[in-house]
Amino acid sequence: MAKVAPFLLHHATPLPNLKLHAPPRSTSLHARHSTPGLARCAVTAPTSTAATTTVLQDEEPFSLDRYMASKAVTVNEALDRALPPGHPERLLESMRYSLLAGGKRVRPMLALAACELVGGDEAAAEPVACAVEMVHAMSLVHDDLPCMDDDDLRRGRPTNHVAFGVSTALLAGDALLALAFEHLARGCADRGVPADRALRAVAELAGAVGAGGLAAGQVVDLASEGADVGLATLEYIHVHKTARLLEAAAVCGAIVAGGDDEEVEGIRRYARYVGLLFQVVDDVLDVTRTSEQLGKTAGKDLATDKATYPKLMGVDGARAYAAELVASAEAELDRFDAARTEPLRHLARFIAYRQH
Repeated sequence: MAKVAPFLLHHATPLPNLKLHAPPRSTSLHARHSTPGLARCAVTAPTSTAATTTVLQDEEPFSLDRYMASKAVTVNEALDRALPPGHPERLLESMRYSLLAGGKRVRPMLALAACELVGGDEAAAEPVACAVEMVHAMSLVHDDLPCMDDDDLRRGRPTNHVAFGVSTALLAGDALLALAFEHLARGCADRGVPADRALRAVAELAGAVGAGGLAAGQVVDLASEGADVGLATLEYIHVHKTARLLEAAAVCGAIVAGGDDEEVEGIRRYARYVGLLFQVVDDVLDVTRTSEQLGKTAGKDLATDKATYPKLMGVDGARAYAAELVASAEAELDRFDAARTEPLRHLARFIAYRQH
C-alpha cells in the first residue's frame, strides 16, 4: 500500500498513514465523526451547510453559514481599511480588484477560528487573517498570468491581467505580497501581540510562500504538465501549492493567540488535511462542473493534461480520499474543547461538500 509521503509534515509530527491509490475498504474510518456516506457524497451533496449543523444541548444550533458570513464581514472591512484607494491609482485599483473580489475567505476564517480555538481574542488574529488573504490574492493573480495557467476568468470576472494588463497585474501581485508582511508586522505590534509570537507568525507565513511552499508547488506543477506524474508528485504539488498556505493561516492564528506547541502542531495537522481536501475536491469539481457553476474556467486540467486526483484515482477514488481526509482532520480536533471546535469541524465538511 502506498502511504502519504513523509514531506506531508516535514517540520512537525508525521501525519497518520492515508491510502492514496484506493478508496477506504470500510466506513469505520469516518463512522465516529458522524459523516455517514461521505465517501459517496463528497462534492456532490447540496451546497447548503444546514445538513452539517449540530445542535448542542440548551444552545442554539451552530450555523457555519452565519459564522462564515460574520467572519467575512470582519475580514472584508479590515481588508478595505488595509488597502484604501491611492496613488498610483492603476496599481492600487488592480490590487483592490483582486483582494476585494470576494470569495469564501476560508484562509482568514481558519486564522480567526484557530485563534479562538486556543482561547485567543479574534482581534489578535485579524492582521494574520488579512495577511494570508493578501498572499492568496497574489497567488491567484500570478497563477492566472499567461506564463502560468493563462486563465481569463476568476470568480466570474475577467482575471487581473485581462482587466489591467500583464505588467500591472504582475506588479499588483508583488505589491500584495509585500503588503501582507507589512500588515502582519504592524498589525501585531498595534494589537500588543508579543514580538516573539509576531516573529514566529512572519516566519511561518514566509515559509508558506517561498521555496518551501507556494513557489515550489507551482514550479513542480508547471514542470509536470503532460508528464507521467504519480501520486507522490501530485501530493507534493498540492501540499505546497494549496495546503501550505491554509496551514500557515491556521498555525499563525494559533501562534499569535499564544497556543502552546502541542496545540499549534495539532492545528497544523488539521489544516494540512483540510488543505489537501480542498484540492481533491477542486480537482473533482473541475471535471464535474461547468465554468458558469464554478466562476472560473472548467476543464482546464483535462485540456492541459495535468495530473489530478480524478485522473490518477478516478472520480470515485478521489471522493473516497476526500472522505478519509475529512475524518482525519476532525480527529485532530478531538484534543480541544468541543464547543470551540465547531467552526473547524463544520468547515472541513463544508469543503468536502462544496459545489464551486
